[in-house]
Amino acid sequence: MPFQETGIDNLLLFEPKVWGDERGYFFESYNEKVFAEAGITAQFVQDNQARSSRGVLRGLHYQTGAFAQAKLVRVLEGEVLDVVVDLRENSSTYGQQYSVVLSSSNKRQLFVPRGFAHGYVVLSETAEFFYKVDNWYSKESEGGIRYDDPQLNIDWNIDAAELVLSEKDKVLPFLGEHRK
Repeated sequence: MPFQETGIDNLLLFEPKVWGDERGYFFESYNEKVFAEAGITAQFVQDNQARSSRGVLRGLHYQTGAFAQAKLVRVLEGEVLDVVVDLRENSSTYGQQYSVVLSSSNKRQLFVPRGFAHGYVVLSETAEFFYKVDNWYSKESEGGIRYDDPQLNIDWNIDAAELVLSEKDKVLPFLGEHRK
């Protein structure tokens, strides 16, 4: 099975089988049957892509209520540190974080269930980040948690002086203050 447990329920790391030769490589980045066998039945409705420079940190973002989103995230070019925080209040891992390096070379993907905050920082000179979501975006339902929350103490694997954040992300609330 190409999925690895992460220690947080339903948060799975996908490592596809890659076939390569002198011409290049081929792999299935998504196969509904393979994902369903792993318990992932999300019906993706939208694909999103972002290009960013080194140090750009996007997150930690989430959608609430009827607009909560599951995501399947990966990197098409470059390398990022991908970080999620479990916000599921009834979860035994509530408030726990998980981080993993996703890159064009390792081809890993992370399945992020509904109920998680998600963010990433670009570690390479540039990166193209791609993700699928299983629900539509709603401005009224968006929420976020500060990247530098002392309770989470996330190691972003990059010097703080290199971080580039949006004004919105700089003023997100801490974990104990976030909107549910």
